[in-house]
Amino acid sequence: MNEEISSKARRARASGFSRRALTRPRPAGKLPPMSALPFELLLALRYLRPKRTFVSVITLISVIGVMLGVAVLIIVISVMSGFDRDLKEKIFGFQAHLTIAHSDNGTMAHHSLVAEIIASNKNVIGVSPFIIGPLLVEIPKAGEQKSVAAPFVRGVDPRTESSISTLPKSIIAGKFDLSGRGVVVGCDFAAAQGLNVGDHISVYSIRDLQRMQQSQGKEGILPQDYEVRGVFDVGFYEYNLSFIITSLENAQDLYDLEDSVHGLLVKLTDPMRAPFVREELRPALGDSFGIRTWLEQSPMLQSVLVEKQMMLYILFFIVLVAAFGITCTLITFIMMKTREIGLMKAVGATSRQVMSVFLMQSLIVSIAGVACGVALGLTAIRYRNEFLLVMRKWTGMELFPASIYGFYNLPALVIPGDVAIICGGSLIICLVAAALPAWHASRLNPVEALRYE
Repeated sequence: MNEEISSKARRARASGFSRRALTRPRPAGKLPPMSALPFELLLALRYLRPKRTFVSVITLISVIGVMLGVAVLIIVISVMSGFDRDLKEKIFGFQAHLTIAHSDNGTMAHHSLVAEIIASNKNVIGVSPFIIGPLLVEIPKAGEQKSVAAPFVRGVDPRTESSISTLPKSIIAGKFDLSGRGVVVGCDFAAAQGLNVGDHISVYSIRDLQRMQQSQGKEGILPQDYEVRGVFDVGFYEYNLSFIITSLENAQDLYDLEDSVHGLLVKLTDPMRAPFVREELRPALGDSFGIRTWLEQSPMLQSVLVEKQMMLYILFFIVLVAAFGITCTLITFIMMKTREIGLMKAVGATSRQVMSVFLMQSLIVSIAGVACGVALGLTAIRYRNEFLLVMRKWTGMELFPASIYGFYNLPALVIPGDVAIICGGSLIICLVAAALPAWHASRLNPVEALRYE
C-alpha cells in the first residue's frame, strides 16, 4: 500500500499538482504573477488551446455546427419578419383596415351618412366609398389582333382615397387623373398589355355582357372607351397586375348602381386594433352591416405570422443537433482527461469547480459559435438579393419569382429582439447539452481515476 501511495505521489509531483509544490514557500521577489481570472476559466482556456488532436477537430466542428444553426435561424426569421412587414405595407397601401358593406351583399345607398357615423369613432382616420368588380377589357393594337383581359375595376372617390390608401401617391407614369373617362392601371398590367399613358381601352361591363347574352348576339353592344391617364405601382405584383382604377361615378355607371356603392373602406390609427374597433362600430351601425377586418381579408398575413413562429421552433432543432456535438466533444475530452480530473480532486478541487471547468469550456465554444453565427447571418441578410442575382445568372432560374411571392426583391427585417432570443436560446441549449458530461466529470472518484495510472 505504501509503495502504491508513493508511486501516485511521484506522478502527482511530475504533473505539477502535488500539495508540496502548491504550498512550498518561495523566495521573496520570485512570486509567480497572479491572474485575475478564476481558476476554472484559466483551466478551461488551457484545455481549449488549439492542438493537433482529434478533440480539437471535434471542437472546431461543434463551433461550426452552432454557427450554422444560429445563422440559419437569423436568416429565416429575418426573411419571415421582412415578409410580414412588407406584406402589411403593400396590402395597407392598397386596401384598408376595415371593410364595411351590407350583410346581404347588397349595395349601400346612403353611404355618406354611414361614413359620418364611422368617422365619429376616435380610432378612425379615414373613410372612403368603393365599388369593385370584374370587367372585360379590349386593348386595340395597331396591325395586330386585339388583346383581351379580365381585370378587376375599382371605383374610388379621388377626394377621399388618399385618406385610406397610398394609391394616389403610387403613380409612376402620368398622373392620378380620373376625370371624365380616365383610368389608371397597374404597372404589370400595362407591361403585359403593352399600354402607355394616353392609350385607349374598350371596356365591357357586366351589364353589357348580360345584354349580349339575353339578345343572343342579335343586338350589337358597343364598349365604352376609356383613356389611360396614369400607371401605378403599389409594390405588390397581384395588385399591379389585376386592378384598374376609375372614378366612383364611372364605376356606378358600369354597374348601374346610380348613387349606391358596394361599401366603405376604413383606415385606423392602429391596424392591430381592428377587431376592437369593429366591436365598437357594430352597435352604431346595426346588424344590417357586415364589418370585415384586414386579417379576415388577407389570410396570407395570418399564415406569415403563424409560419414565423413555427419556423422559430422547428429551426431550433438545428441548434439542438449542434449542441449534441458539444456533448460528444466533452465526453471524449473527459475520457482523455480522467487522470487530470483525478489529480485536481486529489489536491483539493471541489466537485463544483471541476464541473465549472467543463461548463466554461462549453460556454466558450457556444459563445464562439453564436458570435460567428450572428456575423454570418447578418452578412447573408445584407447580401441576400445579390446572392439571388448571382444564382439566377448561374442557374438561369428565377429563385424568387414575383408572380408567385408578390415581391420583386427578397424582403428581410432584422429585429433585435428576435436575434436576442435566438442567441440566448442557443446558449441555453448548448449549456444544457454540456451539463450531463460536466456533472459526470465532477462525480469522478480520485482514487478510481488514478487507480491504473
